[in-house]
Amino acid sequence: MKYHPISNQLFIKNRAKFTAQMKPKSIAVFNSNDVFTTGADSTLPFEQSSDLLYLSGADQEESILLLFPDAIDPNHREILFLTETSKLIEIWYGAKYSKEEATQVSGIKTIYWLSDFKKVFFDLMTEAESVYFNTNEHYRQAVEIETREDRFIKQCKLDFPAHKWEKSGQIMQEIRGVKEPEEIEILQTACNITNKGFRRVLPFIKPGVMEFEIEAEFMHEFLRNRSKGFAYTPIIGSGYSACVLHYIENNKECKDGDMLLMDVGAEYANYSSDMTRTIPVNGRFTERQRAIYDAVLRVKNEATKMLVPGTLWAEYHKEVGKIMTSELLDLKLITKVDVQNEDPNWPAYKKYFMHGTSHHMGLDTHDYGALKTPMKAGMVFTVEPGIYIPDENMGIRIEDDVVIQETGAPFNLMRDIPIEADEIETLMNA
Repeated sequence: MKYHPISNQLFIKNRAKFTAQMKPKSIAVFNSNDVFTTGADSTLPFEQSSDLLYLSGADQEESILLLFPDAIDPNHREILFLTETSKLIEIWYGAKYSKEEATQVSGIKTIYWLSDFKKVFFDLMTEAESVYFNTNEHYRQAVEIETREDRFIKQCKLDFPAHKWEKSGQIMQEIRGVKEPEEIEILQTACNITNKGFRRVLPFIKPGVMEFEIEAEFMHEFLRNRSKGFAYTPIIGSGYSACVLHYIENNKECKDGDMLLMDVGAEYANYSSDMTRTIPVNGRFTERQRAIYDAVLRVKNEATKMLVPGTLWAEYHKEVGKIMTSELLDLKLITKVDVQNEDPNWPAYKKYFMHGTSHHMGLDTHDYGALKTPMKAGMVFTVEPGIYIPDENMGIRIEDDVVIQETGAPFNLMRDIPIEADEIETLMNA
């Protein structure tokens, strides 16, 4: 791995939080992601299941984590199953974890080879009454393929029809949403790398540069700072492209007079950062661009203040909508009549700001975390309002990642990334 080792105390704590909510005499199983083929003998780079990473730190394909707090044999209360390495594997792909290395990474003392899983699992199931399945219940999930987890669940139901089934998702949703101090530190590292990338591209951007050239500059800076690269597919859209919320082609020329929206973030140790900055291609805001930019920034700053313990996610978004409505009225993009006649299900402001303001951040860019219960200290959210005006070939979004504190305003993980219009102009023209 490119990243520095993470203390296994994080994964020990995470497992303790999960097992504390398991029902008596129950087993929980977590499978790694598949290695996906692209055709012939080629595969995509492996990306570990974020749940398995969260609970074990095992960043290796074909891994299985088994948790059974009530196992009769204390050695079987936590087991990590791994592919057994060999000289052939070492020569072709590099060595896999040894049992000692797996224990050092995860804090799990009992490590078995994957070939032993069926035998050990059958034995432990004779002691258990129920099994926790790790189904994907993320509110934005869109799974179209059968995963390794799906295949395990299907086989388990066939082999053990008399057992009860439970779901891990509800527990993971709750515990992953509140970050441990070690996780905050990792997220800060990812944000620091993103800061380096942004500062690198500011003096590079000028009329005539291609969007993909800017993408390349970010990637170079991310890789040289121990990141695998982008935490998600980058959006680098100039002019009208900034009005396409998930524009990822990044193939246009940046033109004089246009604004450039960059929604990018570095990953670090599998944790994501998520930043958006919008800047003038030529290094100087026009009066109109500055007015829109400052309006978005004011909305972001006011929204950030509301991210405190006790805030409800849905009510928060309603309040942000009211703030945005006021700004759009001042900009004369909407009228009081528009507001008076608005559809409550699609308020007038949504013509220019049609997406949400915040989502959880962590191992996944749109991370797991409770959304229907009050916010808690330790949760990490994005804050990302925007105003999109296709008729003016302009879209402006500004986004930071913040940590909710026990008291007071949230802590901004991106506090060092330039955001004020004057500072951006200064750095672009240095």
